[in-house]
Amino acid sequence: MGSVIEVTDNAAENRYEARIDGKVAGVAEYIRSKGVIAFVHTEVEPQYEGQGVGAALVRSSLDEARTAGLAVLPTCPFYAGWIARHPDYQDVVYKSRSRVTD
Repeated sequence: MGSVIEVTDNAAENRYEARIDGKVAGVAEYIRSKGVIAFVHTEVEPQYEGQGVGAALVRSSLDEARTAGLAVLPTCPFYAGWIARHPDYQDVVYKSRSRVTD
């Protein structure tokens, strides 16, 4: 424990990678289009579970999305659950602008 988790955006692979001591500990895959980023799958290597890797991936990627002005579609259940438990990140979630008509 106490290892530093480094999170980087590997845009060539469309995923954020969390590394501990240079080894990939987890990934968050995404689909990005103009103004929107959808997080579709998150996976943490079994030996790193329970060490905050998933939370580091989510927090770092959402912070970057916020800075870039991207709306987030949390289609991955891990992302959706994490955001539900952290209301300070609700502002980055994509909100449909559909209109209701009579």
